[in-house]
Amino acid sequence: MALSMGYGLVQEQRMKLAMTPELRQAIQVLQFSSMDLIQYIQEQAVENPVLEMDAPIREAEIGSPSSMTSEQLADWGSYIRGSGSPRLAAVTRDEDDSHPVDRIADSDPGLVGMLEEQLRYLSLNRKTKEICRYIIGNLEEDGYLRIDLSELCKRFNITEDVCERALKIVQTLDPAGVGARNLEECLTLQLSRSGVSDPVIYRIVQFYLKDLAEGRYKKVAKVLDCSVEEVQAAADRIRRLNPRPGQTCHGGSPRYVYPDVTVRERSGEYEVLVNESYMPRLGISTHYERLLRDQETGRGAAAYIKDRIQSAMWLLKSIEQRRQTLYRVTRAIVDHQRDFFQHGVSQLKPLTLKAISEELDLHESTVSRATRDKYLQTPRGLFPFRFFFPSGVSSFYGGDTSARSVKDQLARIIEKEDKCKPLSDQKIADQLKEDGIRISRRTVAKYREEMGIASSQVRRRFDG
Repeated sequence: MALSMGYGLVQEQRMKLAMTPELRQAIQVLQFSSMDLIQYIQEQAVENPVLEMDAPIREAEIGSPSSMTSEQLADWGSYIRGSGSPRLAAVTRDEDDSHPVDRIADSDPGLVGMLEEQLRYLSLNRKTKEICRYIIGNLEEDGYLRIDLSELCKRFNITEDVCERALKIVQTLDPAGVGARNLEECLTLQLSRSGVSDPVIYRIVQFYLKDLAEGRYKKVAKVLDCSVEEVQAAADRIRRLNPRPGQTCHGGSPRYVYPDVTVRERSGEYEVLVNESYMPRLGISTHYERLLRDQETGRGAAAYIKDRIQSAMWLLKSIEQRRQTLYRVTRAIVDHQRDFFQHGVSQLKPLTLKAISEELDLHESTVSRATRDKYLQTPRGLFPFRFFFPSGVSSFYGGDTSARSVKDQLARIIEKEDKCKPLSDQKIADQLKEDGIRISRRTVAKYREEMGIASSQVRRRFDG
């Protein structure tokens, strides 16, 4: 049967979501942190000649009426007919009157730069300095040297003894332990630098680190023919050493974190302030306004100015929507987590993005974008927004308790335990059940490991 092709008219009704440029920009602005938003505004000001940036905006409370409504921001024509540029309300200003430049940290030269700086002050011949620089350049970020010394010997056509001497010179530099080829050598370098002479601790570092990590103190004491108390003292001394000395020297520029929202307590109530103290004032250039009103302006130029003004209005509206969304989400968080603000982490309650989205009649993805990579300054410190959305553990009294609250209580139980007879995970679970928290031994072990707390065998003390 031959195929036939023809033309026809078909009418059908469809619904689909169109991602307009305005919606795409609003979503992008919402998920920006304060610093990212400032950078984005600066980029837009460069691309759009109509958009003007002034000094950072003045302090005003959130919720106070802006100079324009959201409907006016959506229409550039209403702006042209109005008087003055819109000024977005900010909420907080850094109470420190010092200049921002005074709070910029000095640049960190990094591990390589710091070691090379120390090398310049040593009286070495040119060849040895060159070998030492090559060794420094091949160090890993943690400070270890993981290349084979035979490669170094071939590259510089030197003997292994000369290579070892150059490595010893690098190992005398700060931080102590840098240039080590393995963990044992790293810890040994730090011990010798600090003047430790006890042979027991050196033998433990060389041969029994694994037994030490697993809490087998009695076995080590028996092998080394010493007391358990001596092994305990050696373990305490070893734990104060740094197994990754290179990580104490962070290269590159520091990353600054500014709170996007601040919560302040006044007369027993908590007020929410969106932090826009570093945000530049935005407005439309009066020069282009006059050109648009001028009858002599060509049709093409007028169309371009209208398009640029409309683009600027979209940006202003997106920033205003971000501000209002941040305020509403933070207000809801404060209402849900009021016990945390009053009593601390132990009173943190389980909370989900879905619960906030349903309460505010927003999509869950909107709440997710509003809380992503943003920080909240509270009377109890600076926290990421996601800190206030912990998972929950059921309790005997009905309702849930946050996992962070359980971890905080678990840490307090371990802190008060008898160090010579530490509590097992099962006994900790039993104590939590007495406090009304329904939790299993496996969950206790999971939380303990997440908190970096060792098992009861490793926590056990033998020195009374």
